Amino acid sequence: MTANNNPLGLTGIDFTEFASPDSGFMHDVFLEFGFSKLKKFKGKDIVYYKQNDIHFLLNNEKKGFTADFVKSHGPAIASMGWRVKDADYAFETAVKRGAKPADDVAKDLPYPAIYGIGDSLIYFIDRYQPGNAIWDTEFADLPEPIIVEDKGFLRIDHLTNNVYKGTMETWANFYTEVFGFTEVRYFDIKGSKTALLSYALQSPCGNFCIPINEGKDDNNNQIDEYLDVYNGPGVQHLAFLTDDLVKSCDLLDANKIDTLDIGDDYYQNVFQRVPFVKEDKKRIQEHQILVDSQADNTYLLQIFTKNLFGPIFIELIQREGDNGFGEGNFQALFDSIERDQERRGVI
Repeated sequence: MTANNNPLGLTGIDFTEFASPDSGFMHDVFLEFGFSKLKKFKGKDIVYYKQNDIHFLLNNEKKGFTADFVKSHGPAIASMGWRVKDADYAFETAVKRGAKPADDVAKDLPYPAIYGIGDSLIYFIDRYQPGNAIWDTEFADLPEPIIVEDKGFLRIDHLTNNVYKGTMETWANFYTEVFGFTEVRYFDIKGSKTALLSYALQSPCGNFCIPINEGKDDNNNQIDEYLDVYNGPGVQHLAFLTDDLVKSCDLLDANKIDTLDIGDDYYQNVFQRVPFVKEDKKRIQEHQILVDSQADNTYLLQIFTKNLFGPIFIELIQREGDNGFGEGNFQALFDSIERDQERRGVI
């Protein structure tokens, strides 16, 4: 990893910051997914949740950047913290490479930051080692933490952004030119009524990916619905990585975490298409888990929730040597979302 292909010294995702007019619902969902409520930022009502190397902030401040962001978007992902070797250097280099800096008065957290998609913030964090992480120095332990059972989610595998038609390439250039991301996939997906285009970009550190979607037609497609509900571009979903998706699904309460329904015909031939799967096939079908493979003796398992926070949802993914995005499932997933849109009268 050289400065030429990783100009900001990016090393991964540190945190995701959520906020909502109904923060109690977000809190309940975090607990159900296996995130323990542990700390609060000193001097502000910003609460910290953790599961393995996934770190969430729930911002309950009534004034400031995130409060204003929620007024515009409703339930939202207002910012993310990205790990870098040197935060000040990463910030200065990002600005030199074309990023828009965030003024200190515009931020709720005291870290260098730039504006990302939808004017959300990307903070640069260079203290994330145990004992010296921001959680150890700038957050105080809650007097009554809530410790819940780990559901097996290890880290954020990827995050997907939705943007307006005609701007996907602009934002792909933002990630490639500022951070050094590289394009790894391009998709053109068509449903029975709508369609979308998607770029998938990989971070220069190789630790996460960012697909970017835009709608392809004017029929209130899935991307346009998101943009209407969210009032602008932003994060459509986060993907949690697990090494045992069936077990993780067993641990989730289906009455609290509702997933997309997959047509029964999907399972008529999926295990012929992907014969390498070692997990119990009956349980995979019972949970409506999707299966895909990009190469012999590799596969991935994935499942998608319905919208949880406004138009934002969660993907759960297990990789067995497969670094794709479930390309073989795109049609089944797209069709499932269309069916949900039809039920809700959107299309």
